Amino acid sequence: MPLPEEIKRRTLWRAHHRGTKEADMLIGGFADRWLDSMDEAQFRWFEAVLEEQDVDIMAWAFQAAPAPAHLEGEMMARPRDLDYIRLVPR
Repeated sequence: MPLPEEIKRRTLWRAHHRGTKEADMLIGGFADRWLDSMDEAQFRWFEAVLEEQDVDIMAWAFQAAPAPAHLEGEMMARPRDLDYIRLVPR
């Protein structure tokens, strides 16, 4: 079942307005790529990730630190791919 538009907009805004350009690209890019196809459990996982600190999320994605057990799994493997980040030339 697709997300209601209001929830989707709010989630995308939160994902793209993290405070640093790097976090916006990583977390916002992840949301752009995966949000529409998430089931309810995956969406709840993403909501939990959005509550975490950007520096932690980035460390988990770059595998510089282990993710907490409650966030580890198939969904955490997706941000580690980093194939969803759109790089724009200056």
